Amino acid sequence: MAEQQLALRVEDVTKRFPGVLANNDINFDLEKGEIHALLGENGAGKTTLMNIIYGLYKPDDGKITINGEEVVLHDPNDAIRRGIGMVHQHFMLVPVMTVTENVMLGNEKTTTNFLHMLAPLDRKRIAREITQLADQHNLKVDPSAYVRDLPVGTQQRVEIIKALHRGAEILILDEPTAVLTPQEADELFDIMRSLTQKGKSIIFITHKLKEVLAIADRITVLRGGQVVGSAIPSETSEHELASMMVGRDVLLEVEKSEAMPGDVVLDVTDLIAEDDLGHQVVRGVSFEVRAGEILGVAGVQGNGQREMVEALTGLRRAVGGHITLLGENITRSQPRHITDIGSAHVPEDRHKHGLVLPFTVADNLVLNAYHVEPFSKQFFVNRAAIDANADRLVQEFDVRTPSIETPASSLSGGNQQKTIVARELSHATVKLLIVNQPTRGLDVGSIEFIHKRIVQARDNGVAVLLISAELDEIMGLADRIAVMYSGRIVATVPAEGADRNRLGLLMAGAEVSSEINTLM
Repeated sequence: MAEQQLALRVEDVTKRFPGVLANNDINFDLEKGEIHALLGENGAGKTTLMNIIYGLYKPDDGKITINGEEVVLHDPNDAIRRGIGMVHQHFMLVPVMTVTENVMLGNEKTTTNFLHMLAPLDRKRIAREITQLADQHNLKVDPSAYVRDLPVGTQQRVEIIKALHRGAEILILDEPTAVLTPQEADELFDIMRSLTQKGKSIIFITHKLKEVLAIADRITVLRGGQVVGSAIPSETSEHELASMMVGRDVLLEVEKSEAMPGDVVLDVTDLIAEDDLGHQVVRGVSFEVRAGEILGVAGVQGNGQREMVEALTGLRRAVGGHITLLGENITRSQPRHITDIGSAHVPEDRHKHGLVLPFTVADNLVLNAYHVEPFSKQFFVNRAAIDANADRLVQEFDVRTPSIETPASSLSGGNQQKTIVARELSHATVKLLIVNQPTRGLDVGSIEFIHKRIVQARDNGVAVLLISAELDEIMGLADRIAVMYSGRIVATVPAEGADRNRLGLLMAGAEVSSEINTLM
């Protein structure tokens, strides 16, 4: 590739951290007008490489060339001045500000009056520029709208406009579809194509292999801090890419037999819950989960799923309605009592609610049972029993850790999640498994393992309530699918034969026809 046709070239880049070789002689280039997908497991080196390109890290060795000129990027401001913009997975927007104010933030422009005195910020000019960018790149957005009032897909457009307004010619999109409905993802792909047709270049970081094959012009795969392969979408497949990422064959499709539902384990009627500000965000939710089935709750994040799960697990007090577990009313019960009855919970935020990060792997594996035999007796901890339990579960659940005495904070995201799943499923008394976003941020190898364990729990007669923003995950695992929008279950349908496009419309709040809006 001729140098003048390249927007970016990374040559022999190496980055070391204490005890870790994060990037090892990385070579990567981005053509002008290209969408180049970057794939890799957690810890493969993707984030480190992007942070180097964006000026957050300095490489120990190697060089970076932008538009044929070798550059040294001292910080993100250098990268922005060189035409590099980054849209993070978690948006960097201030909800109480308008679109215009968010675009201006950190790059404020003012007007001056005839006395050359500083005047108020020039919001009108920035709003006009936003409108021009939006029209030019099909990024529909109202400059005067408050970010808090915008759907997630529109907030993402604001982030893209913010980068373009600062002169970005190279855009780094980090997991851009993680919180989008299928329709919003398709709209984003149209925007990406429009941007590249106008000469922009895009680095697309994702773990969704279908999307890579649908949108990318080229694909580069990292593993263990090194480039292990590259491909053209038309000449590869999901299985080949997954094998490259993990270094072995990976089962991408969920293998499960037909469900054999038994008695009702969890019965929820007219559940009402509020968020931390006292706003009602769960509005009369009703459903039931039977032994030996997986009920999947699909929906874009922020539609009440988190508060619903916290009410079901005793972490949040329900304002109204009834929750019955195995025939017992647990609406006002404490988390420990709910756990003792037979409920297991894999939380949405593994750091906040799933683990005590400074604690060892061994101690994290008994967080819900440290107070009972054999792990303790008469206020005395039985270290031998705790360690024996950890040795068994680390082996059984393939938790890759140097030692059971290693702090949980030192594990990769996938192994932290395996630790939680191992703890929650290790008790024979478990009758209900509530899993919220079980594979968020995990690589394909860890996803495969977690999915197998969820199906195995179902086949062992456990009732499974699965909450996920990943529609493909819901459709692959669930036996029935409930769609949640604006705090309500708007439809419940059998998973078999479910229409992905229809589910996506329901997730976005499309009007529900009477024949679909029937709880099953």
